[in-house]
Amino acid sequence: MVVETPQATHHDLCIIGSGSANSLIDESLEHLSIAQVERGVGSTGAFGGTCLNVGCIPTKMYAHPATLAASAPDASRLGVDLEFHRAHWGQIRDRIFGRIDQISSGGRDWRHQNENVTLLEGEGRFVDAHTLDVTSANGSTRRITADRFVIATGSRPRRLEVPGADEITVHTSDDIMRRETLPASLIILGGGFISAEFAHIFASFGTRVQIINRSGALLRQHDAEISQRFTEIMGRRLPVHLDEPVVSVARGGEGVIVRTKDAEGVEREHTAEALLNATGRIPNSDGLGLDAAGVTVENGRVVVDEHQRTSQPHIFALGDVSSPFQLKHVANHEAKVVQHNLLHSEEPIAVNHEAVPAAVFGHPQVAAVGLTESAAREEFDDVVTVTQPYGSVAYGWAMEDEDHFCKLVARCDGALLGAHIIGPEASILIQPLVQAMATGLDVRTMATGQYWIHPALTELVENALLALPVDRKEP
Repeated sequence: MVVETPQATHHDLCIIGSGSANSLIDESLEHLSIAQVERGVGSTGAFGGTCLNVGCIPTKMYAHPATLAASAPDASRLGVDLEFHRAHWGQIRDRIFGRIDQISSGGRDWRHQNENVTLLEGEGRFVDAHTLDVTSANGSTRRITADRFVIATGSRPRRLEVPGADEITVHTSDDIMRRETLPASLIILGGGFISAEFAHIFASFGTRVQIINRSGALLRQHDAEISQRFTEIMGRRLPVHLDEPVVSVARGGEGVIVRTKDAEGVEREHTAEALLNATGRIPNSDGLGLDAAGVTVENGRVVVDEHQRTSQPHIFALGDVSSPFQLKHVANHEAKVVQHNLLHSEEPIAVNHEAVPAAVFGHPQVAAVGLTESAAREEFDDVVTVTQPYGSVAYGWAMEDEDHFCKLVARCDGALLGAHIIGPEASILIQPLVQAMATGLDVRTMATGQYWIHPALTELVENALLALPVDRKEP
């Protein structure tokens, strides 16, 4: 049997992915012939990347009504009677994806209309460093060649690899938001930000949620005090099973049975209607034929330099496929760097991964930037910290807050090394601290060199800065 080699079409640039890399294609590149390759994201094969279709945006569109639903206990402490009746899952789901799916399909249609862009929908695989085969869902293959490439294929949920996992429905963040019905009960595997956010969403909507985590704390990548407090708060809200790796899963009970083994070696059974695997995401680097292209991959991640170039100078990479952060705002920044370097190869700019913030939109919220206390003490000898409770400022009094705080990590000379907040609006309160770290503003100048609105919650940040025991110079 003779296999015919597909006839190749040539382009100036080939972009693999339609998430943050989609923003590369604007008027600055309209002079180039561009091929864009997209296999689709999530269960619907959507255009537009992880964030739009299965990540940041839909989860936050769920998290907001979840926070409203969860507000009744806090209100009752303040003398206001609120009562949660039910969450209309179908209505919430359709409102969210009715908007997102329209944006996704509109983005695909727009790319098809661009005169200088050829959108190829299918799986891309390198044949060599300048050649890519694109296989569509119907099995047909088109071959393209290009002078330069950008790999931006994102990431996907990690598979659950335990006995029985192939015999039951194991939801991931890619599909659980599109369920037809709200489950009566749900087991969530994992203790990171995906687990935290979905636990908030489903528990707030009335699902009986339990978390099973193989380690001894939730959000353990965060500062130890934050992780400990978050674990305590979640443990008061719903069952949290720590130090229990999963042994197997099976049908049974309410729907699924998860068998674990605790720290003493005792096997336990947990049952629920549905199971969500939230144990992390892995880069979509496999399947691209990167060996054939001569592109170096380490631990699944495409290796890039400070200019986002791979081991092949004409091939760039950005976003989750190459970045350890797995954050949309990082991918967007890297896309801007790549675009500049595509246009100005003689004067490339470097990526800036300093002071990268992140937030967890759970209940409570968590936000962080910079070093944890333990990481700072490993690097510096003159580390000072402060933990400022929400309840220490006037707005915190209004909230009758007893659980939440802001923790700052600095050097004795006033250089801010890290900031960590757990509590309401943490994702907003962290921003002035991000700005301070990004601009090199010392904590004393930041605290005293501007007005802080009284009695706004931002006084939490002001008071934390003032309380840091750094070498001070009176203004």
